Amino acid sequence: MSEPIIAVEHVTKQVQDSTGTLTILDDIDFALEPQESAAIVGASGSGKSTLLSIVAGLDVPTRGTVRVAGTDLFVLDEDARAALRAQKVGFVFQSFQLLPNLTALENVMLPLELRGAGDARARATAMLERVGLGARLGHYPKLLSGGEQQRVALARAFVVEPALLLADEPTGSLDFATGEKVMELMFELNRERGTTLVLVTHDRAIAARCDRQIRIEAGRVALEHPIL
Repeated sequence: MSEPIIAVEHVTKQVQDSTGTLTILDDIDFALEPQESAAIVGASGSGKSTLLSIVAGLDVPTRGTVRVAGTDLFVLDEDARAALRAQKVGFVFQSFQLLPNLTALENVMLPLELRGAGDARARATAMLERVGLGARLGHYPKLLSGGEQQRVALARAFVVEPALLLADEPTGSLDFATGEKVMELMFELNRERGTTLVLVTHDRAIAARCDRQIRIEAGRVALEHPIL
């Protein structure tokens, strides 16, 4: 068996509030193989988004660690974690997080340019054409619909060919029909590119399309199973 692309090992996250110590995540363990897709599901406030942030190395656990492609995130300093994310990880957010002063093409070119890729324009153009936005290359985000903006965000995430794609409620701000189209595209790109996909979702239909579901209840893994 290949090495897991993600190994979450005894991850606990606690914070202090006015009542004392609040445990957000409690001894979370799971591993995902390359090219798997997994949905992190659970009620609001169960710790799903916190877990995704820790998997990304954007947040630090109180105890435990996460290994991405065999590298322990939390023996690295913040700059080294950022460098690893740039090489291995793509993100898709509910709020799109496109830069408003850049065109669709420039938004998708940006992560390639940060890597020093000499062919950033050609690769970004091809990726936008793949997601059906070849006629929108010069459009700024404010001139694009919500679905088009999310497709730009998908193109930006996939253009660097990440080993791991993390998505936090990627259709949460879209209407049902547009959300369906965006998710279909995400799963197509997941298959085409061999990327491991981890998404946080409240949508049972989306979760059911993943290879596995990891249910978080009160900060713990209450259920983990493959979709048969």
